[in-house]
Amino acid sequence: MEKDILEMKEWADRLDERFSGQEPQEVLAYFLKEYKGHITLASSLGIEDQVLTAMVCSIDRQTPVFTLDTGRMFPETYSLIERTNLIYGIRIQLYFPDFHAVEEMVKEHGVNLFYESVEKRRLCCHVRKLEPLKRAFAGMKVWICGLRHEQSVTRNANRMVEWDEQNDMLKVNPLIDWTEEQTWAYIRKHGVPYNKLHDQGFPSIGCQPCTRAVQTGEDIRAGRWWWESPEHKECGLHG
Repeated sequence: MEKDILEMKEWADRLDERFSGQEPQEVLAYFLKEYKGHITLASSLGIEDQVLTAMVCSIDRQTPVFTLDTGRMFPETYSLIERTNLIYGIRIQLYFPDFHAVEEMVKEHGVNLFYESVEKRRLCCHVRKLEPLKRAFAGMKVWICGLRHEQSVTRNANRMVEWDEQNDMLKVNPLIDWTEEQTWAYIRKHGVPYNKLHDQGFPSIGCQPCTRAVQTGEDIRAGRWWWESPEHKECGLHG
């Protein structure tokens, strides 16, 4: 098993070296063809994933796109799902947390446990995101993700192609080197639908209780779990 994992890491390294610096569409075209039927786009419905949805649909509209419905999302997010489905002729798959696990968590810790400690916030993320993610990845070998280096200090080490030990699969980040300005330029040029909350000062949008608008000049992740220090601001999806 350790040998297999080592081989996959080395394979990911070779792929990263091959595709590092290439245009996102070129990277997507390769992986969508080579791993057809075993590749999926995991969308957070942020601007990056909306760009990737547009790109993926222009290459192979049959590629599954999914998002995690935590049960605590903004109404604007649901509206975006419907608009995206309509524009691209797809149906974004929604994965929900196990209601037994949610009920047990809330019974023991309360409905807004995430404000109390990093540990409890991560527990909530685990129940509402990580467990459904495992189900969404069933049968998949590659997942496409919208990570960018510029997003936060926790993402500086991410690469174009990497081995995701947590999920035992390849992880492809086609926009890893893009700036926020590049992302918005693509959205404007191609008429990509986006969450209207972005126009109200929300650069990063997650669950409603854990997301707020930011002030001009603040870090783009400042509105996510704002009561925590920057190095803790990940839900566990990316390690």
